[in-house]
Amino acid sequence: MPMPVRKRGRRFVAVCLLAASLFAIPMPASAQDQPSAQTAAQTADGQDPFYCAERRLGYWFYCTKPRLPEKVEPQPPLQQSATSRMDAITAELRELKAKAILEPSPENVTAYIRFQRRQLDQASLFSDVWQRAIWQEPGLDYTLQRPVSTLGKRAWQDNRKTERDGVMAHLSERYGLFYFFAQSCGACEVMSPIVQGVATTWHITVRAVSTDGGPSRHFPRYTVETNQRQRMGLDPGITPAVVLWDAAKGQAIPIGYGVMSADELQDRIYLLTSKEAGRDY
Repeated sequence: MPMPVRKRGRRFVAVCLLAASLFAIPMPASAQDQPSAQTAAQTADGQDPFYCAERRLGYWFYCTKPRLPEKVEPQPPLQQSATSRMDAITAELRELKAKAILEPSPENVTAYIRFQRRQLDQASLFSDVWQRAIWQEPGLDYTLQRPVSTLGKRAWQDNRKTERDGVMAHLSERYGLFYFFAQSCGACEVMSPIVQGVATTWHITVRAVSTDGGPSRHFPRYTVETNQRQRMGLDPGITPAVVLWDAAKGQAIPIGYGVMSADELQDRIYLLTSKEAGRDY
């Protein structure tokens, strides 16, 4: 009895499936089940393994991950020097002042006054800190050497006079005085008794020299000049002139020209004979 058509179709399908299972070539497990190292890496990067690994489409299909730009550390801003800041303040103050003068509107004048007031406050602060620093650091306080207060100045002057008088008491042991005058010189009439008084007080020998040959009532034993001032390096045209003569060194030390008081004359002699330059200030 012939087989129905439906059963023959089912039998044919079964035979085909059996043949396919018998003759199929199995794929290696490593190639079939496990992705390649490149595929795994690209998949981890969020890339499509089909396009990027198998077809290797490259950069233009965004398979190659773009490199992030290197981070550049920001450079710290350059610190403006104090001199530059001061110059800027001065320039701004001058600009505001010029603008207020050339365009004297209330706004311009007010801006200049306010800016100037701020700088005055800064200057007052600097002056206050300066004074406090001097009070706390005695090495910076110049008034310890030269007092400015009435009481301190009087004490300093008394000590200075005592020291000066001690030097003047021994001055005649080494020094003498040359006094250049002229009969026609009005200032010499004022200066002559001052020189005579200082010399008498400290027993200093004075050699009076007349530059014009005329006499002096304070120095009757005078000599007439014979080019002495030029040899001493003095200005020959100015009288009166007082010169200290160092007998130990044979050297002339000019004291000064014109009229001087007795204290000033003694102070100059004291400084020139006992103080080095720069030590008294």
